[in-house]
Amino acid sequence: MVFSTIYFTFLFLPILLGVYFLAKERYRNGILLVASIFFYAYGEPKFVFVMLLSILMNYLFALEIGAARQKHGVDGKTVKPDSRMKILLIADIACNLSIFFIFKYLDFAIGTINALAGVDFPLKNIALPIGISFFTFQALSYVIDVYRGDAAPQKNLGKVALYISLFPQLIAGPIVRYKEVAAQIDHRTVTFEDFGYGVKRFILGFGKKVLIANNMALIAEPIYGVQEPGMYPIALLWLGMITYGIQIYFDFSGYSDMAIGLGRMFGFRFEENFNYPYISKSFSEFWRRWHMSLGRWFRDYVYIPLGGSRKGTGRQVFNLFIVWLLTGIWHGANWTYIVWALSFFVGQMLEKFLVKPEKRKNPLITVLWTFVTLFGITFLWGIFTAKDLPSGLHYCACLLGIGTADIGLRSPLMIKNLQEYWFFLLTGVLFCTPIIPALDRLTDRSAFLKKAKTFVVPVAYLFIFLWAVSYLLLGAHNPFIYFNF
Repeated sequence: MVFSTIYFTFLFLPILLGVYFLAKERYRNGILLVASIFFYAYGEPKFVFVMLLSILMNYLFALEIGAARQKHGVDGKTVKPDSRMKILLIADIACNLSIFFIFKYLDFAIGTINALAGVDFPLKNIALPIGISFFTFQALSYVIDVYRGDAAPQKNLGKVALYISLFPQLIAGPIVRYKEVAAQIDHRTVTFEDFGYGVKRFILGFGKKVLIANNMALIAEPIYGVQEPGMYPIALLWLGMITYGIQIYFDFSGYSDMAIGLGRMFGFRFEENFNYPYISKSFSEFWRRWHMSLGRWFRDYVYIPLGGSRKGTGRQVFNLFIVWLLTGIWHGANWTYIVWALSFFVGQMLEKFLVKPEKRKNPLITVLWTFVTLFGITFLWGIFTAKDLPSGLHYCACLLGIGTADIGLRSPLMIKNLQEYWFFLLTGVLFCTPIIPALDRLTDRSAFLKKAKTFVVPVAYLFIFLWAVSYLLLGAHNPFIYFNF
């Protein structure tokens, strides 16, 4: 089930809200759990058992690790984890990654072996459970936090199940860590202000997804999906990457906005997942602003445990390489994602050794590297979107005018797209910047505008919602990119 559908918006969500708030507080976790499992099973009836297995497995491992910590420590704390705890943690990680590997990477591994060894092992063609990357990482963070003593093991299986399966963030994040929501699972309240904020945040994400991302997809998909990009003008190829960059940002950040808004309606406060990444002045800054929950996860559970920057430059470079490699692998079973992620590693290394902080104080260098960053991000979408690595490299070469028969800057198809979708393209570009917060601060300086805003803003949100709903009722194109991850 997807948030940006008529079924979810006008049936599932209203019924759930009504049942949830009419019920006594002690039943609300159970209601959310049943609704979350139904939400997942609606789209993945066979694979709901994979998620349930993950829940049970991590629940039991966390209990055992917690029992070992309690036995050998004081008040559940130990100075140093004992060998039994380490074995249990390694076993839990191995079990989680085994399930993850079988469903997401087994055919990729078989295909790679076939290509390298010249053999022909048959592919298994195992379907990918939606959201497996997200709920696996959440489950792992819970057990690791118990191992570290950052969270107490939850003895109530239902609460662990609710944490892992909670429907707002189940399919596409943000990745929520147990220690951040443990207290909210036990007890939470929803004020009118919280609920109102949640509704506005949901509508904002709904509009971003349906109005901007979906319309940008109508431009981008026919362009980056061409069989032979060398037969098309460079300007059209770049338009495809620019609109894809806008599409994936509003697709994913819109979904995150909806998730954060839905969470707030039910009393949960999730961390932000995006912070205007396209205004970044460096590749490093881009990844501090893009899919922030994934970046925090890798920082806290991979980069810092490996030693971070504490063990010298060489070790830091190696640690960053591992993080970027895992980032590519996390995104999917394709060499395109690995090369895409490692390209960001190269960009980060160039920043570290060539464009050092003292150089960035120069305004000219700052402007230049901001342009390089935005150019690089847009350019690399050519690899990210490709069906395979050769296709991606060929598309990127054509973006540079290599291997293309048409280096022109005009294209009838490009002009047609701009004429039809100029408003959504312009809106997308503007909303990639923090123009709304800036206008909000500006209007707050005037008492009249501040008062007028209390009437204008609700009307604007209602307009956005009704406009987006009209698109869905008309059967408009409604893809969702991060279902693939």
